[in-house]
Amino acid sequence: MMHNNSLRWRPTALVSLTILLHVALLATLVAAPLAVAHAWRWVLAIILANHFLITLVGLWPRSTWLGPNWIRLPPASAAQGEIALTIDDGPDPDVTPQVLEMLDRYGVKASFFCIGDNAARYPDMCRNIVERGHTLENHSQRHRHNFSLLGLRGLRREIQAGQNTLSAITGCAPLFFRAPAGLRNIFLAPVLAGLGLHLATWSRRGFDTNTADTALVCRRLTQNLKAGDILLLHDGNCAQTSAGVPVIIAVLPLLCEAAAKAGLRFVTLPDALQSGCRD
Repeated sequence: MMHNNSLRWRPTALVSLTILLHVALLATLVAAPLAVAHAWRWVLAIILANHFLITLVGLWPRSTWLGPNWIRLPPASAAQGEIALTIDDGPDPDVTPQVLEMLDRYGVKASFFCIGDNAARYPDMCRNIVERGHTLENHSQRHRHNFSLLGLRGLRREIQAGQNTLSAITGCAPLFFRAPAGLRNIFLAPVLAGLGLHLATWSRRGFDTNTADTALVCRRLTQNLKAGDILLLHDGNCAQTSAGVPVIIAVLPLLCEAAAKAGLRFVTLPDALQSGCRD
């Protein structure tokens, strides 16, 4: 069933300070325009410094300074020895079916962050993902390179389009959103809250879109692997090994075996969310 439960948006300390700063400067401009005119260099410097800080934070995918962000699973989920595998940029007609077969072989459930345009091209593949017990999550409609530069309306339009596309295909609305390349801005948190979506990034990534070395990608994901970790791989735009094998296909058996050896169990992000709600 489709659903859309709004979340309550609460500005972070940085966002609150930014709002207060702009309100104070505007009030000063109205009350004492001559004073502001004389000190315009300082006023401009303060505004630019604030915007520069906001931009830097937006370039840091694992930051929580702009709003809630799932970097790790909730404590209740981690306490049960759970980790999450998230797979981005699909579905891909050549790679995704192989990924699904591999996950079935190891009994692993994953969360697929799909691009709306790709999902619209391969709807049967999306339905297959869900039928096999995985979840389909929102990775925007078009995966725009300028996503983090969009304003409030542009972000909402792009994310809502992805939500509509994925919901129409599977009949179930995604609960999580991941920004293209993890980049965002000050407007994303209120937009996601209004759409009932949780922002999710990762605690470990393999950089498998530009690294063809299977051992290196696997090491990035498994070194000191611990409960609560959220792992990132790609079925879309993934690199290939020297033998022409998609890196995710080469890495998955090693990753699944390492997790099993460590006594860790893969869960989807919605399952982890339910564990957190019960806590």
